[in-house]
Amino acid sequence: MTFRPTGIFVALVTPFTDRGDVATADLERLAHTVIDQGAAGIVALGTTGESATLGPQERSDVVRICAAVCRERGVPIVVGVGSNDTAGTVRDVANLHADADVDAALVVVPYYSRPSEAGVVAHFEHVADRSPLPLILYNVPYRTGQGIGCESLLRLAEHPRIVGVKQAVGAIDTDTARLLAHAPDDFAVLAGEDTLVSPLLAMGAHGAILATANVCTREFAELFDLWRRGRIAEARDLGNRLVDLASDLMSEPNPTRIKAALAAQGRIGTANVRLPLLTAREVTMPEAPPERPEPVAVSTR
Repeated sequence: MTFRPTGIFVALVTPFTDRGDVATADLERLAHTVIDQGAAGIVALGTTGESATLGPQERSDVVRICAAVCRERGVPIVVGVGSNDTAGTVRDVANLHADADVDAALVVVPYYSRPSEAGVVAHFEHVADRSPLPLILYNVPYRTGQGIGCESLLRLAEHPRIVGVKQAVGAIDTDTARLLAHAPDDFAVLAGEDTLVSPLLAMGAHGAILATANVCTREFAELFDLWRRGRIAEARDLGNRLVDLASDLMSEPNPTRIKAALAAQGRIGTANVRLPLLTAREVTMPEAPPERPEPVAVSTR
């Protein structure tokens, strides 16, 4: 497996029409737009894409549309799969591989059942042993009720089909710091907390999978580029200015405010979400960080 995700991946929303159907034209247009603005790739059917509320045909349509855009534009596509059923997760990954041309599966920690951490490791190893696709682990204890510690992640990083982790643990903790310090070169640590992207990139994260990058793709892509090029002061400044914007967009259940912002920008037709989420009805469009002035060249002669 040679795929390793780097850069800013946009966890794409799934737009809906006034009738509540998937707005396929809006989805295709939005996928092109985020790539135009610097996205390194797209993640379809993540939490932000409301995958839990989509039917099988709708999920298939979303993947088909996003995969076609990504192939046309020459960027990778990652698709969210998985549940608290290990055998079912194996089937989901196999079906995804059979039905679509995708680069990797983003596989969530098994939720609700509350297995031990050893059980989580066994789950991922079982899935990876049978997977035709590279896997990116999704470590999000806020949603699953179960996290993966550094030692377990380093063990899983040794598996040839496990190529990275979306680290969304709500903080920059010791496990994250140790993971960044000790992860093998071919294992990507991706920031998954939108407000913490800049410090994690400063610590060596390989990129990020972000919901708020639906709205401000260009700014997060620039942030990644600044850290990669070692332009520390500029990266720190832009990262700090993105914190309030990301906080605002995530201040209600994801992706309600993100969809409202996209609708306010005219990039999708409605801000509609599906129950049990409630559509954000009155949203003041958050302002993107102002563009930095270009440095003025000063002659030394």
